[in-house]
Amino acid sequence: MEAIKKKMQMLKLDKENAIDRAEQAEADKKAAEDKCKQVEDELVALQKKLKGTEDELDKYSEALKDAQEKLEQTDKKATDAEGEVAALNRRIQTSGNSPAETGGGREGSR
Repeated sequence: MEAIKKKMQMLKLDKENAIDRAEQAEADKKAAEDKCKQVEDELVALQKKLKGTEDELDKYSEALKDAQEKLEQTDKKATDAEGEVAALNRRIQTSGNSPAETGGGREGSR
């Protein structure tokens, strides 16, 4: 009879230990689920932030492209203007040797 009582006490102790482990496992599971929810919320927030950053990048990339095109146009205009100035300078230099200035041309042609 004593062996049966010992066996019953051991089974009861095993049962209590199993219940404690199950409760601890449930608590661990809940903590893991809470952490998972928190990480998912952070992920959603980061995805929104990433989307906003990508939208900004697109906006600034487009602005940069526009600015580069304007710069190229302005640079071309400046180059053209420099060419015109050089041509005018050449005309001025060649007209400085013209017959009108040396007295061999018509008077008042300028």
